[in-house]
Amino acid sequence: MISTNDFKTGLTIEFEGDVYQVIEFQHVKPGKGSAFVRSKLKNMRTGAVVDKTFNAGEKIPKAHVDRREVQYLYNDGANYYFMDMETYDQFEMTKEQLGDAVKYLKDNMIITNLLFKGQSIGVDLPNFVELEVVETSPGIKGDTASGGSKPATLETGMVVNVPFFINVGDVLQIDTRTGHYIKRV
Repeated sequence: MISTNDFKTGLTIEFEGDVYQVIEFQHVKPGKGSAFVRSKLKNMRTGAVVDKTFNAGEKIPKAHVDRREVQYLYNDGANYYFMDMETYDQFEMTKEQLGDAVKYLKDNMIITNLLFKGQSIGVDLPNFVELEVVETSPGIKGDTASGGSKPATLETGMVVNVPFFINVGDVLQIDTRTGHYIKRV
C-alpha cells in the first residue's frame, strides 16, 4: 500500500480493479476542510486518462509492473509478434493492446514489454525512433528549414509534417511521445 501523499509521476497503482500510472498530481490544502490530492491517472491497458481526487493520506495498493526487453518480429495484419530477449519465447499482441505504438514499430526493433501479474498490458517505446520517408512531394529549390511544412509518409505508414527540404529516402528522427518530426538523420 502507498499513501496518496507519496504520489510521484510514473508511479503505477491498482485502482478500481485495473492498473493506472500517475501522470500528474497536485497536493491541495484549502483554507477550510481537509487536504486532498488531485491526480490524472492513465489506464495502462486502455490508455484512457481519468481525473481522480483522493483524500490526503488515503492508502492505495501499489501495482508491481515488470518490464522485459522484447524484439518486435512482424505482424500478420491482425496480430503483432514479439520475442522475449531473455527466454526467446514468442508471443503476440493485438493492435488494440499496442495502441499508438503500432505507428512506430519496425522489424527487429527492441522495446520494453510491460507485464502485470504475468499478463502483457502494453509496451514502452524509446523516446525517439528513426524512420525512413517512403512518400512525400518533392522539395522546391530555395526552400529553407524555417519555412512551412508538407506531409510525409514513413515506412510504418505513419504520416508526419516535415520541412520542405525532406525527400523520399531520408531517415528522420521522430518523437514517440508527441509523434512530431525532430530532425533528419
